[in-house]
Amino acid sequence: QVQLVESGGGLVQSGGSLRLSCTFSTAMFSIWDMSWYRQVPGKQRELVATVPRTSSTIYADSVKGRFTITRHSTNNTLVLQMNSLKPAATAVYSCHAAYVGTTSWGHGTQVPVSS
Repeated sequence: QVQLVESGGGLVQSGGSLRLSCTFSTAMFSIWDMSWYRQVPGKQRELVATVPRTSSTIYADSVKGRFTITRHSTNNTLVLQMNSLKPAATAVYSCHAAYVGTTSWGHGTQVPVSS
């Protein structure tokens, strides 16, 4: 079972930046499609950004130009750099990994953005 552990969440002011990290427990990091999702209580979970193992990154329209997703094979880490944060970005952010029908989720990290 792959384990994902997120870190880096916390309170940030509107317009500020935050860097989320997701540590991946296996050395086979490069074969997985990796993504960040977010969820607000009472709403559906939404895709923020994804970096597939063999194709280009994809971003939600609401974060394009402000968020950057990168994967680092040297230390099995997925990073989400979030700039120019808005209060609407307030959510629990979760890391997700997928490979040939197998998926795994982290527990999530909270990101409250104050106005």
